[in-house]
Amino acid sequence: MVVMLQLVDFDYLDNIKRMFTRSLQLPAAGSETLFLWGPRQTGKTTLLRQRYADSRWVDLLKADEFRRYATRPESLREEIEAEAGRGARPLHVVVDEVQKVPALLDEIHWLIEHRGVTFALCGSSARRVRRAGVNLLGGRALRYELRGLTSGELGEDFDLDRVAQFGCLPRILQSSRPGRLLDDYIADYLRQEIAEEGRVRNLPAFGAFLDAAALGDGDIVNFTNIARECGVSSPTVKEYYGVLEETLLGRWLPAWRRRPKRRTIRAPRFYFSDVGIVNRLARRGAPQRGSDAYGQAFENWAHHELASFLSYRAPEETLSWWRLASGIEVDFILGDMRVAIEAKAKRQVTSRDLRGLRHLADDHPEVRRRIVACLEPKPRRTEDGIEILPAATFAARLWSGELTADSPSRDLFRQ
Repeated sequence: MVVMLQLVDFDYLDNIKRMFTRSLQLPAAGSETLFLWGPRQTGKTTLLRQRYADSRWVDLLKADEFRRYATRPESLREEIEAEAGRGARPLHVVVDEVQKVPALLDEIHWLIEHRGVTFALCGSSARRVRRAGVNLLGGRALRYELRGLTSGELGEDFDLDRVAQFGCLPRILQSSRPGRLLDDYIADYLRQEIAEEGRVRNLPAFGAFLDAAALGDGDIVNFTNIARECGVSSPTVKEYYGVLEETLLGRWLPAWRRRPKRRTIRAPRFYFSDVGIVNRLARRGAPQRGSDAYGQAFENWAHHELASFLSYRAPEETLSWWRLASGIEVDFILGDMRVAIEAKAKRQVTSRDLRGLRHLADDHPEVRRRIVACLEPKPRRTEDGIEILPAATFAARLWSGELTADSPSRDLFRQ
């Protein structure tokens, strides 16, 4: 796979709007019941329509269907029972935006148990379902999460500079007016996900919190400082971060927990799910290569690629970070010290940039591979085995599976 990084005219995207092949593999219709969660506008409905084109569809975004099932959730059971009475085989049913009518899950549960119906249930958050006191089918459904577009899905259309500015949400990334759409996205999130569902009592304070949290994207969170900026208590700030998690707008990156030779930091870091949202909230404008803002955006992108890869291809693996009390750190640890990765948006990686990976190897000689994802033009390898990879090469090897191999082929450094 060739991954293109050169900066291009943003209007070119008007000519390439297309259906991307997503890396997330869903079960065949009729084989399993599943939940498909994901942030707003990641393409969940599109993916389900591609995968389950012949399934029965319940679209709770349609006003008439919402009213019918909200007032009489048993209508779903009655309709399916009627079809079964006509000799129809067990159905596969897609329910889009299932969190809008949580009571449907009781009917869905009954249909799974007594009629062998399978479901694909789609939504942006399980919080409303849990608050309604409805169980999530008691372990009878597989859980999947769809994230923003990855470099592997974009293929030759991937442009690092554009992604670093506008993020990976399909509609926004392909638009000739991505900035306006990002502003609309944030406004819709506050209105529909937060205000209308009553997630927080003080919407202005939550808006201020979003701005403050975006400035600390990828960092250890200081709850006290953010609380002071927003005029709320530290417990409230912790609750706000919980809302971001539950609406899938961000996630924690835990610290590596194994006992080291030296004292380490155990606090997690927090990453927003889309760097375009971060940039708009933090008012970064267009991050330029060489700037701190671009470096932060590059790290968020690397986290997105790694987290998406593990979620889609190796959900049993973990992603964490490592830091000594002295401040020396490594951005990402894949699995059980399998691969350690630093994200450096630099055209020339120096010995200073490698300190974290070298200290990590001193404390954990079991680490199998050490990698720097960067902006250098060609891959190379240091004398002590650290792999320096251009962002394009890093992304291509990640999605090919080579990056998680126990050791790289020497031929890979002759490109």
